[in-house]
Amino acid sequence: MGLLRFIVVGVAVGYGINYITKKGPNGRSILDDVTEKAPEWFDQAKKFAEETIEQVKQTIQPETRY
Repeated sequence: MGLLRFIVVGVAVGYGINYITKKGPNGRSILDDVTEKAPEWFDQAKKFAEETIEQVKQTIQPETRY
């Protein structure tokens, strides 16, 4: 049973790697698209994190009324 499970997982991983590296009609693979867009996604995530941190800071700061 363990050997069969190992074979099935190996086939699934092999098929997945083949799928993401296969070139499409435009000559690019899914992996090419992801690696090209990754820096843009990283910048968007960083901006979102900074905005969220600022919102949390404003919420946490106690109101001071003198």
